Amino acid sequence: MQDANGNRAQAVRKWVVLGTIVSTVAVTSYFAFQTERAGERSFWVLASAPIFALAVVALFLSGRRAPLWRLLKPKSGDFSVGFFAAGALFAGAYGFSKIVLSGAGSPRAMWLARIYLQTGDPAALRAHPAVLLFGLIVGAAAEEIVWRGVVTSILEEKIGERFAWAASAVLYSIAYVPTMWSLRSPSAGLDPLLPFAGLGLGLVLGAMVKRLDRLLPAIVAHALFAWAVIVMFRLWGESL
Repeated sequence: MQDANGNRAQAVRKWVVLGTIVSTVAVTSYFAFQTERAGERSFWVLASAPIFALAVVALFLSGRRAPLWRLLKPKSGDFSVGFFAAGALFAGAYGFSKIVLSGAGSPRAMWLARIYLQTGDPAALRAHPAVLLFGLIVGAAAEEIVWRGVVTSILEEKIGERFAWAASAVLYSIAYVPTMWSLRSPSAGLDPLLPFAGLGLGLVLGAMVKRLDRLLPAIVAHALFAWAVIVMFRLWGESL
């Protein structure tokens, strides 16, 4: 009886962990992407600090022999795999932006514009490349640890390994649904771009982690992709 009660309590705790992760990201991303924080330091703090804190707590609570730490063990070729995956992600994002978002007179272009306005002046970002790159790497690592690490591992116990990586991508997307209201504009209405982007990114990186059984290639891909679209080859406005 005690074992059964203990198992039920453990199962409830894991559902609480999932709910805490999704709700934390949902609430903080809603406030981060509000118009008054466009280009402000508060945007970056709200967008990155909560997921970083969740990742630190997850690593701290996991034993050194836990699956989460095993997924972080580096192997030869991790950077190369991540580099090519980042290229594929950028190609997909670029094609989507040109085909879906950039039609002549399309109000959907504002979806992308609002997100870029939130990140601030590109010249100001490029004035501090080392700080920005460090922040993007840390942010990418935190997101992969939480979503492709913690969330996926819990879902594997609940629904099985076959679909857990895809279910994790769906939750990743759902967590950004509130930004549809934060980023809405009079001309384009609600902005669904971040939930769509989250689903696509989550599926690609989730499939990579499932196939390779490690997180570092996904962290590299995530960080390089973010660097490309935010700094080097922006999909809206000025690029290098």
